[in-house]
Amino acid sequence: MKTAVVILNYNTRNYLEQFLPGLVASCEGLDAGIIVADNASRDGSAEWVREQFPDVPLIALEENFGFTGGYNRALSQVDAEYFVLINSDIEVPPGWLAPLISWMDSHPQCGACGPKLISYAQRDRFEYAGAAGGLVDKYGYPFCRGRVMQMIETDHGQYDIPDGILWISGACLMVRASLWRELGGLDDRFFAHMEEIDLCWRMQLRGWKVNLVPESAVYHIGGGTLPNESPFKLRLNYRNNLLLLENNLPATFVAAGMQERPARSRTRRRICLRMLLDGCSALVYLVKGKGSFFRAVIQAHREYRRLRRSAAVPPHPTLPEGLYKGWIVPKGLFGK
Repeated sequence: MKTAVVILNYNTRNYLEQFLPGLVASCEGLDAGIIVADNASRDGSAEWVREQFPDVPLIALEENFGFTGGYNRALSQVDAEYFVLINSDIEVPPGWLAPLISWMDSHPQCGACGPKLISYAQRDRFEYAGAAGGLVDKYGYPFCRGRVMQMIETDHGQYDIPDGILWISGACLMVRASLWRELGGLDDRFFAHMEEIDLCWRMQLRGWKVNLVPESAVYHIGGGTLPNESPFKLRLNYRNNLLLLENNLPATFVAAGMQERPARSRTRRRICLRMLLDGCSALVYLVKGKGSFFRAVIQAHREYRRLRRSAAVPPHPTLPEGLYKGWIVPKGLFGK
């Protein structure tokens, strides 16, 4: 098949029951097919897919490898021109996939694209995870067109512009399969969260485009696997933010005109400053009585130090789009 739409599932049988029938129906008439990859779920997800959708290929993984390891293992077994990574907690309307395929066919320099992410509960508003495409500020804080921290906008078509973004949410992300393989897929160290930002950033550094396709929109529930108040999720976000910067800032500074050695020195300073900002937020958690969140930040920094490694700078890197030169947090907190 030309396009493989791959759901990575972990203990979300309820969402598969709710949304898989519509997803399968949406691929009718297209050279596309659905594949379910299961991260060793314990809720009967795999058995349900085998019984209810025997024609849908099922890749049963032997343990929970997370978002990164699960997709890396699953997609190594898939032969297609385009991969679509899609969450189990997404409702797709008819016609959502064709604009994505058409965009990739007509834009050979596009490495990844995706639809607008709309809230499943409030159908006129963007959804937190990806909205209308994402950016990253100078300290590594991700945000979206249509969502800055907890401020979420109504979709009036104000961000129906394909370019100007750094990343598309992994909740629904189409990737050119040849480029996926060239880049080695997702960085396994991330396990989950921000791995798609890293992938899109690495694509752009190598001269590929990342685009929103506003003709396509899907409806996302969000928090299907890890709830927002999970200390584990918080730990992953803090840790992976630092890995994200370690992976991509040196090449980004080189693309902006620096020599590699000063670029690496500047990266270290930027990460140290970010870790100080993390420490301030950890103290706020402690003052608010959220001891588990405080410990999560401390553990995140320990894990970052253990996992960090020097990233190679590609030859002649291209300066990515979607890098916000300021600090987004004051704007998110105070609207400034």
